[in-house]
Amino acid sequence: MATDHTKLMCFWLSFSISFIFIKLAQADNYIVQMDLSAMPKAFSGWQSWYVATLASSSANLEAKTRNSIFGFFTPSPFPAIFLEQKDGDSVVDYIKSNSDPKASIDFKITSLGTKPSPIVAISSSRVPSRSCPSVLKPAIMASGDLVLAAWPPNVGVACLNEDLVFSNFNLISGTSMACPHVSGVAALLKATYPDWSLAAIRSALMSTSNTIDNTGSPIKDMGANLKPARPLAMGAGHINPNKALHPGLMYDVIVEDYVNLLCALKFTAEQIKIITKSSPNNCSNPSLDLNYPSFIAYFNDKNAKSSSRTMKEFRRTMTHVGEGSSTYIATVTPIKGVKVTVEPDKLVFMAKNEKKIFKLSIERPSQTAEAVSFGHLTWEVIGGKHVVKSPIVATSYSLET
Repeated sequence: MATDHTKLMCFWLSFSISFIFIKLAQADNYIVQMDLSAMPKAFSGWQSWYVATLASSSANLEAKTRNSIFGFFTPSPFPAIFLEQKDGDSVVDYIKSNSDPKASIDFKITSLGTKPSPIVAISSSRVPSRSCPSVLKPAIMASGDLVLAAWPPNVGVACLNEDLVFSNFNLISGTSMACPHVSGVAALLKATYPDWSLAAIRSALMSTSNTIDNTGSPIKDMGANLKPARPLAMGAGHINPNKALHPGLMYDVIVEDYVNLLCALKFTAEQIKIITKSSPNNCSNPSLDLNYPSFIAYFNDKNAKSSSRTMKEFRRTMTHVGEGSSTYIATVTPIKGVKVTVEPDKLVFMAKNEKKIFKLSIERPSQTAEAVSFGHLTWEVIGGKHVVKSPIVATSYSLET
């Protein structure tokens, strides 16, 4: 899942400019130096450009050259600041008249506030998975909006005066950009813990992710008018590589668990053989309840009475990956109209790699006007820093429509 960046960055428009960002000590001030010698001649057709930043939601910005002063504005909540000629000679005229190939323009940017970040990108999906509805989608989110990425030099990045412009870099947005961030962290975890399974690495990433932004508030969703993001939009939260190195507990999955899930999803024996590359596969214990670091329950029985309540149960196995003995206590954030219970609500581990089982129950009215309700289950170690968090979703969405 793609999100905004959290640092000052440049927005390239078909050209390469060297940007140097210097954050002044104890202040939200930045000096941006633009090396004019890096600008190609094609740039002379432009009268304005963008400088993208998430430094603040509002800013008092002043840019000066020898001949020009430019005005800035921030189109909140979008991550951009617009730079346009205000008076005096244009940037183009300044570039064309300046004889010094190493000349530069200095911008002093003073931040007057903090812009909430990360924010769920507007392009993200926000509905349950149809192929595997019992597993919450997405799993996690990472930076994927306006990412400066390597680009094939023979593929145009933009059109300028009806001509293609080529570059070794391009600004790209989407899950294709968020995925490499997560893959890179997963590779680092695998290098650190070679014996961990891929499911264990996924658990470490999900259960240690952030659900709070840099302002101390719940992460917002641009696709929902900046309301708090639901797990259906951001999954477990925003990836936190440092915390993922020390998850404390994990939800691991073995091959048999995946086979039971495929059986419950009505895959044929031949299809399961192709997926698992093994035979035979035992379908005597099909189950949609995968040992996954999240919970999603569907309450869409149209024939149920309005006064009735329905309960969904989940069974999970936790593996202790910390050193020595530890005791974890469970807490659940209150969810309006939904009752969530955890049994037992205390897990005591005496040694590393020890496993414990718990049951989570979600009870809700069979019919309700609330399409999606959500909260979190948190396992917190006593006397330590480990916090293992999992999203909980109760929804009346029907996958048949």
